[in-house]
Amino acid sequence: MSKFFKFFFIACTFSALSLYNIVQAATHESTQPTQHLTLSIENHDDIRVVYDVKEDVWEAGVGKALYFVRGLVESYKSIGVSPEKLHISVVMHGGTAYWLLKDSSYQMHTNDPFGYNPNDHVVSELIALGVSVEICNSTMKAKGWTGNDLLPDVTIVHDAYTRFIDLQNQRYSYIRF
Repeated sequence: MSKFFKFFFIACTFSALSLYNIVQAATHESTQPTQHLTLSIENHDDIRVVYDVKEDVWEAGVGKALYFVRGLVESYKSIGVSPEKLHISVVMHGGTAYWLLKDSSYQMHTNDPFGYNPNDHVVSELIALGVSVEICNSTMKAKGWTGNDLLPDVTIVHDAYTRFIDLQNQRYSYIRF
């Protein structure tokens, strides 16, 4: 066998073995489960959150922010933090304030005499869990609403922006919806 063919044979064999090893390594990596570290929270007490809710977006048949607030309470519960350790304020203003109306006012606002407020049950549930559900008084005035138009136990705040500033000064984390 000539030197050229020997060299060519060795090079081809080496290339084939290298390719085989690469394929084996790739196959091995894809079948092995990847281990990831799941971080937990450090603070399990006095958790403070304020939601700025002004975009009229819906999820699962209710206001999206209300849906996610309920999910946050459940998420903390799943890691052993009770609702009593949570201090959550949900401040509604602008396009979402009507989510807090009683059915009769909701019907007038939506121009639907048969409509009902699908957020009623979620708002009641959140309030029962200790969440402060709040509405901007400036928005209420602009819409011509009074306290009689609101769902039970909804809190009226002077205006949304001063409320956000006040709560952030009290170390509340700000989440915008």
